[in-house]
Amino acid sequence: MLTIDFDRFPIAAGHRVLDFGCGQGRHAYAAYRRGGRVLALDLDGAVLKEVRDMFGAMAYVGEAPPGASAHAVHGDGAALPFPDNAFDRIMAAEVLEHVPDDDAVLGELARVLAPGGLLAVTVPRWLPERICWALSREYHEVEGGHVRVYRRRVLRKLLREHGLTPIGSHHAHALHMPYWWLKCAVGPSRETRLVRRYHEFLCWDIERGNWASRTADRLLNPVIGKSLVLYAVKPA
Repeated sequence: MLTIDFDRFPIAAGHRVLDFGCGQGRHAYAAYRRGGRVLALDLDGAVLKEVRDMFGAMAYVGEAPPGASAHAVHGDGAALPFPDNAFDRIMAAEVLEHVPDDDAVLGELARVLAPGGLLAVTVPRWLPERICWALSREYHEVEGGHVRVYRRRVLRKLLREHGLTPIGSHHAHALHMPYWWLKCAVGPSRETRLVRRYHEFLCWDIERGNWASRTADRLLNPVIGKSLVLYAVKPA
C-alpha cells in the first residue's frame, strides 16, 4: 500500500533515494524496483533486519533492474549520518507526527537533499486525525504514538522555512479512515466483529481490490483521505 504517488514523485535509474523512517519498507521497495540507489533508514533494528532480508529476496528473484542498489541503515533523524546534498529523492512517510523535534528533522532532510531534488512527506490529515484523538486517548497516548497533528498550511510553512518549495499535495487512503474511527470508538485494544470484518475488507482491497473500491477511494480522498501527501523541491 503506497501513500506516495510515484507519478508525481518520479524515481529514475541511478537516483540516490533516502527512505527516512522506512518502517516496514513499502516505499523503499517501490523505489528499488524503479532502479533507485536506496538507503532505508530507521531507529528500529528489528524492522531494519526485515527490510534487509526483503532487499536480499528482491535482488535474488530479479525484482530490481541492473544498477539498482538497496541498503538498510540505522540512524537518528536529528543528526543524519550523511554529507550535504547526498540524495536526489527523500521520502518521509508517516514519520514527522512521531518525532519530538520535527524542525530539527526537517532541517536535516533539507541539508542532505541535493539542489533540484524532491522531498515527499506524508502525515495524518488534520480533521480525520483529530476525530481519532477525540474518540480515544489510548489511540495516541502510547509510547511512540503521534505527538502532533498537522494542518497543511503549517507543514508547508515548515518546509519553506528550511529552504524547500512546496510544489503539490493530495490525500490518500480514504477507505482506511472509517476503520480507525471504528477502532477508536470501541477502543484501539479491542476487536469487535465489525472492526474485524472491515479490516478483512481493507486487506482484500490492498491485495486485489476492484474498480469499485479504487473509484470509491479516489472520490472520497478529498473528503476523508487519511493521509496528507506533500511534495517539495530544493531550489537549484
